[in-house]
Order: sequence, then C-alpha cells, then structure tokens
Amino acid sequence: MRVAVLGAGVVGTASAWYLAAAGHEVVVIDRQPVAGNETSFANGGQISVSHAEPWSNPHVLPSVLRWLGREDAPLLWRWRADPAQLAWGLRFLAECLPGRTRRNIAAIVTLALYSRQCLQVLRREQALTYDHLERGILHIYTDAAACVRAAEAARIMRQFGLDREPVSAARCIEIEPVLAGMRARLVGGDYTSSDESGDAHKFTRALAEQAAHAGVEFRYATTIERLAPGGGDAIAGVVVGGAGGSELVTADAYVVALGSYSPLLLAPLGVRLPVYPAKGYSATIPLGPDSHAPTVSLTDDERKLVVSRLGDRLRVAGTAEFNGYNLELNPVRCQAIMARAGELFPDLRPAGEPAFWCGLRPATPSNVPLIGRTPYRNLWLNTGHGTLGWTLSCGSGAALADLVSGRRPRPDFPFAGC
Repeated sequence: MRVAVLGAGVVGTASAWYLAAAGHEVVVIDRQPVAGNETSFANGGQISVSHAEPWSNPHVLPSVLRWLGREDAPLLWRWRADPAQLAWGLRFLAECLPGRTRRNIAAIVTLALYSRQCLQVLRREQALTYDHLERGILHIYTDAAACVRAAEAARIMRQFGLDREPVSAARCIEIEPVLAGMRARLVGGDYTSSDESGDAHKFTRALAEQAAHAGVEFRYATTIERLAPGGGDAIAGVVVGGAGGSELVTADAYVVALGSYSPLLLAPLGVRLPVYPAKGYSATIPLGPDSHAPTVSLTDDERKLVVSRLGDRLRVAGTAEFNGYNLELNPVRCQAIMARAGELFPDLRPAGEPAFWCGLRPATPSNVPLIGRTPYRNLWLNTGHGTLGWTLSCGSGAALADLVSGRRPRPDFPFAGC
C-alpha cells in the first residue's frame, strides 16, 4: 500500500520506518525543514519505562491544589475559554481513580518495554548514534511521604516485568556520585538499571536519513491544510500547501502523527480526540572538562524534572503548563528549572549559558497514547504520547505498522478501533 504519514517527529518518523520495513510505499509530510524539529527537539532525553505512572493518579490532586497560582509550579493550569481544555480536565479527574491508574500503568509499561526492545534492535541494526547512555534511570525523592507513595507505583510496574527497585539515599549516591552535594536532603530513590537516555532529535534525524535511503519520501516545509473525506467511510486525500500552492496528496492509508495538533486536523471530520497540549520546558547546559554533571539519568520527583547527560551537554527538562497552543517561554519557569539544577548539582560548573526551549506534548487524560484505526477505515492514529513520546516511539511505530498491515501487534495494549 501507499501510506501517507502526517508528522515527522520521533513518533511519525518511527512509524514511517516500520511501515517501509513492512513493505509499504511511504511518504512523510511535515511543515518543518527537517525531522524531529518540534516536540522531539529538546525533550528530557529519557527512554523511561520507569516513568509509566501517569500524572492522573490518586496522589496528584492535593499537589495540584497546592500548586494553583504558582508560576513555577510543576503543573500549571491556566484557565481559558476553551471547551476542549475543560473536557480534558474533567476526564483527567476521572482517570485519577485507583483502578484506572493501575490499568493505565499496565498499558504504558507493556508498550514501553516493547518499545525499548524495538529501539535497541533498531540502534544495533542501523548503527544509530544519538548520545545514548545505558546507565539506567534513578528516581530521587526529597520528601519521605512521596517516597513511600512511589513504592506502590514501582510495585505495580515490577508485576509487569520492569526492574524498578527501591534504593536508599546512600545507594542513590553510589549510583550517581554527583548527588553527594545534596546528601542531607535525599530520603531515598528507585533505580531502573535497564532504562536509557539519549538525544531524541539526533535519533529522529538519523532515523529519517536511514528511512530516506530505504525509499521513504520526506516532504518537508509542507503545510498540512486539511483531510479530504471521500465517499462513505474513507479519506480521499490530504490537502497540503507549499511553495507551489495547494495540492491533494493521495494514498491508500493515512497516519496522523501530529502530536498536539492531531485534534485540530481531525475535528472537521467529526473525530474528537482527548488530546490537549501540555507545554514542557527544558534547559540545555553546556559542559566542560571542569563540570561535575551526572552520567546516570535522573528523575526529580518533587519538581517533576528529568536530567539526562547528552555528550557534552546536560538536559534538564519537565513540568507541564496547560495554556493551549501558546509557545512563549515563561522566564519564571525557565529560572525555576535552573534553580533546581543548582540545588541538585551545586558543583556543576557549566561551560556556558543554558539554552531554554519549550514544546507542546500531546497529553491524553490517562497518559495512554492513541494508536489504531479511526472510524474512517483508511485513517489511523499514532498520537497522544504525552511526556513519553521518545520512550514509546519505536514500539508505537512498530505496532502501528502491524495494524496497517492487518497483523495483531505483539504488546497487549488497548489499540484504538481493535
């Protein structure tokens, strides 16, 4: 079949790769000049199966109330005259029930384990390099109650095959000695030795290059204007605009991998997606020979930040700001990231000024992505990955390729339309 993939982020590019590997003719359409140039550009860098506990869980509500009105809060909700935001928020509250949280953890862990395996095979077979490290991910806690609560999520993850184990504060420092500077504040942690880190943008660019060599056509700097419905339950094509004006691109199947922009494209067709943009921030800090930076990737539970070593750079990223499609950098939130970095690594000694970035992560209320068929028989979804787009990208792409090819994917996951 000829398949049109809409979006060249890490999820869309992975989808294109696996579709081509399954024997399909693939064209990828994206408004950016290169692959991985929006939400995949400067994310936290973690391949974090251990980060499978969704934001919507029974313990988050007291924290949300405590964070209200704080510009530097890990989760910042800006009320807007937006029915989509209100509907998303109500569904988020429903997903905080214990039974739903457990179900969502199970789905995310299952897909994430499969995805990490797919990534490792792909990296080995294609010799991809992207500043990756295989030193695990260490969750650290500075609040004793939060450390106890996290133990339950870790226990559920272990039931599904993840090696996330509790560790003492002293063991945290043995795993990552740079944490010795905050020894007095650490109360404990969880360590997942099988997790990884790496630069998602570099990976996406490298995979797109390999995909192009394999015959995938990439149409960059091309705006996706709308989907054109055909007769009955099919899509007739996608209308795109470029330097030469608008044209209709046709295919046998269409994959929507546009992240936070997926709902905007699909709404005119009557397909309503529970996806809302959660703006995340990052600071990329240059390192030099005298810098004291971690090499083990870290998750700071208290501030909802992740830290990854990417060659001669340190990436500190996280938080969620629900403010529609606003992409302005909030200086208060940028400085909050740097202040916390200073607390975590008092002897960091950067080699220069940090580069700040923000991107819109496509969040579902449950944190479970939407992968599968829409009510239109030739229109497919691969979107809604939230903070785990990098983690879930390869498994999502492989599973989507199986579905389009008429095969049942390997992971036990609630695929849409199946």
